[in-house]
Amino acid sequence: MSTVTVKILVVEDEPVIALDIKQRLNHLGYQVVAIADCAESALAAVAQHQPDLALMDIRIRGEINGIATAAKVRQEYNLPVVFLTAHADAATLAQVKATQPFGYITKPFETQDLSTAIEIALSRQQAEIAIQNALIQEKELHEMKSQFIAVVSHEFRNPLSSILFCIDLLERQEQLAPEKKQIYLQRARSSVERMKELLEEVLVIGEADAGKLLCQPTPLDLPNFCQELIEELQGRAGHQCTLGFALHKAEAIELKPAFFDAKLLRHILSNLLSNAIKYSPQGGEVNLDLIYRPEQVTFRVQDRGIGIPASDLNQIFHSFHRAKNVKTIPGTGLGLSIVKQCVEAHGGEITVESQEGVGTTFMVTLQPASAEIAFSPSPQKTELSDKF
Repeated sequence: MSTVTVKILVVEDEPVIALDIKQRLNHLGYQVVAIADCAESALAAVAQHQPDLALMDIRIRGEINGIATAAKVRQEYNLPVVFLTAHADAATLAQVKATQPFGYITKPFETQDLSTAIEIALSRQQAEIAIQNALIQEKELHEMKSQFIAVVSHEFRNPLSSILFCIDLLERQEQLAPEKKQIYLQRARSSVERMKELLEEVLVIGEADAGKLLCQPTPLDLPNFCQELIEELQGRAGHQCTLGFALHKAEAIELKPAFFDAKLLRHILSNLLSNAIKYSPQGGEVNLDLIYRPEQVTFRVQDRGIGIPASDLNQIFHSFHRAKNVKTIPGTGLGLSIVKQCVEAHGGEITVESQEGVGTTFMVTLQPASAEIAFSPSPQKTELSDKF
């Protein structure tokens, strides 16, 4: 920590001594934010100025001494305290040790000793904070792994049960009508596809957590890419929803293959579109719009489903978070987290607008890895539709 920015509270009831300490600290480059002479003023100064460290005399004005004050400051504000006192008897030292001080300097003292004690105390405080943060992160990681295992295990169990059920029926009913057999085979195939998607989600989350989610752009025909994805998902959605795709661009823009990571882009769009279908239980339209603009493209996914409650909007990209209105609709809560990480791997942005009971719109804006969206020279200025 730089001494220029270090803020120090001095707790000393002798004005002359307090002024001397302040002058020495200023000379060393520290900032004295306040001088307090009793417990009440010391606690008030900590709350107001939020110092980085307190220099505490043991004998101060009032009924509460410096040792008790230091204990309160440490407990309530996690502020490191260095005692600066003339008392060094065994009884006093025993009381001081109970507060776990960051330093102890006896008067009279040398300025260099004061500087050394402060720097050691600040260094120890930083180390303790780092350890606390590491423990918190470890706890959160452990909880997330436990939740991850529970969610994925549950989501795997359902398609596995469906596959086993279909196999059992096909084995026991040899004279099954062809159309019935086709239904069971399709159900088993859908379950296999769901398990494949879950495995893909697990792999993406693992790569992202390990910092190995790489963006490897290759030239893509975006309109064709989007149209093929829409046709694929329409087959899965059946009659539940009607999926539509539209391309929007200014006339001056000449379409050429754009450089994106096809795998990551597929994760982005398939998750958004699948969610739009899943959370439109009453059916309706789900639209994917590809909007070309100068030096960037925007993918807009819009549905008219159950929407996202306002209280959930700030958390929807967190792993395992599911909106409170999803009820019994199955899901892992990983899809949007994966979408956000894939968007960020492209250096892009994602935004969402939603109203419960009305529908949801996601906007993903990406810049191609190289300038593959060419502009034909034209003196005429052609604007995009006002709709966009």
